[in-house]
Amino acid sequence: MYFVTAPFFLRWYYPKVTFHKSRKDQKIYLTFDDGPIPEVTPFILDTLAEHRIKATFFCVGENIDKHPAIYDRILAEGHQVGNHTYNHLKGWDTPDDMYLQNIARCQKLTGTSLFRPPYARAKKSQLNELYNAYEVVFWDVLSGDFDTRISPEQCYQNVIRNTQNGSIIVFHDNIKALPRVTYALPKVITYLKQAGYDFGTL
Repeated sequence: MYFVTAPFFLRWYYPKVTFHKSRKDQKIYLTFDDGPIPEVTPFILDTLAEHRIKATFFCVGENIDKHPAIYDRILAEGHQVGNHTYNHLKGWDTPDDMYLQNIARCQKLTGTSLFRPPYARAKKSQLNELYNAYEVVFWDVLSGDFDTRISPEQCYQNVIRNTQNGSIIVFHDNIKALPRVTYALPKVITYLKQAGYDFGTL
């Protein structure tokens, strides 16, 4: 089970986590988790370039090492990067020291001030060790592109029905998301631009 929008109890449990930016400005933030992946990330980069917008990529360190040219392209084209652990670890199932070491390994590649825990599942004890070094970022709109049970159209509707000023929107550049993100992302960008939104990086 997952929530398309961040529920109150999650925001209450993680009070220091960023779920959205200012609601005063008509600006939204596209983010992409899990890449870089050759089957998906170049399509996303091409789409962003076509629309002349920037986004934030929460990269898995292992994938950076496997696909350095794509990672270099993300940086060269002016996008922001964040740390998504080296091996896409679920914090709830990982001892704190191992989790923090894995993040540090990814950090050697990214050198970023942004961290997003895979699955949004990290222990408070883990995050408490990270707050001084990172802005820990969740989201307030989850596209559901990873969910093979939903249609590409439903993925698109998840985003446009829930986006508001300051929203942080999550898509994924992984294989599972491919049919939904390739359908929904261009339509989402077109819709939000026509609605007057600007796009920013975190």
